[in-house]
Amino acid sequence: VQLVESGGGSVQAGGSLRLSCAASGYTTTNRCMAWFRQAPGKEREGVAFIFGDRSQTYADSVKGRFTISKDNAKNTLYLQMNSLKPEDTAMYYCAAKILCYYSQYNYWGQGTQVTVSS
Repeated sequence: VQLVESGGGSVQAGGSLRLSCAASGYTTTNRCMAWFRQAPGKEREGVAFIFGDRSQTYADSVKGRFTISKDNAKNTLYLQMNSLKPEDTAMYYCAAKILCYYSQYNYWGQGTQVTVSS
């Protein structure tokens, strides 16, 4: 299984980015996947979660600004990030579970850097 993130970069505050996570050896249909981020000196935090093909939840810090989605035909997970703030600066990772009832995410990508300047 391989998860490969892309779409990170540098943007000014208020701008937008869309992250992609292409999965190989893993079918995204009906799977539970997520986006996490980790800023320097901080713990990794979950920012957006998708359960199967329907429901999503978000960290309070990104609610209303970020949207997680999947394109099962492309086996790809996305994170649309709008109204970006400097505090969104972090390495962003996608993660996937083998089965949704597992407590831990089993597969992780290598990360893509997002830098938001004020």
